[in-house]
Amino acid sequence: MAARNASYDFLIKLLLIGDSGVGKSCLLLRFSDDSFTTSFITTIGIDFKIKTIELEGKRIKLQIWDTAGQERFRTITTAYYRGAMGILLVYDVTDEQSFQNIRNWIRNIEQHAADNVDKILVGNKCDMESEKVVETTRGQALAEEYSIKFFETSAKNNINVVESFEAIAKDIKKRLMDNPAAGAGGATGGGVQLGGGGKQPSGGGKCCK
Repeated sequence: MAARNASYDFLIKLLLIGDSGVGKSCLLLRFSDDSFTTSFITTIGIDFKIKTIELEGKRIKLQIWDTAGQERFRTITTAYYRGAMGILLVYDVTDEQSFQNIRNWIRNIEQHAADNVDKILVGNKCDMESEKVVETTRGQALAEEYSIKFFETSAKNNINVVESFEAIAKDIKKRLMDNPAAGAGGATGGGVQLGGGGKQPSGGGKCCK
């Protein structure tokens, strides 16, 4: 989607999805603010950050939406799939169930997102090697099955966080340059509207690495 003002060349809307506690909010905070905290509380509904980056000579404004991973909030987030140009599927390498649930999240994408949406698989908390239960080869195999890119990341140690976001942004930029009307929902990029962040506190949230 080409910008209508001179501050950026493309506006790209990204969505972070995955089970609660896998570290989506921590990944977003690391990428947007280059910071990390272990005291994150559970995201309720939707929160977002905006970050402008330079990619291959183009100025890209990223609008990144962080979704609630809990089952009871899944209906809230389905509307946001339609506005997404790229989706980062996040699991926790120390949590087998979060990895198994990636297939469920992909089915949600297939049901609710645009057919041409870009996807990337992210195995977070790779710094916790002694607790790792999902081997790298399994993540790679799952990504290959769906023909998407794969990164293992650590928000805590700042491993592959920037690389993950930039990889999907590059793919989307290429798609938009090849076909300017290829954004989600056509040239308008979908119906997700910027408003106040939807993060509200809730007790008992998992910290993320």
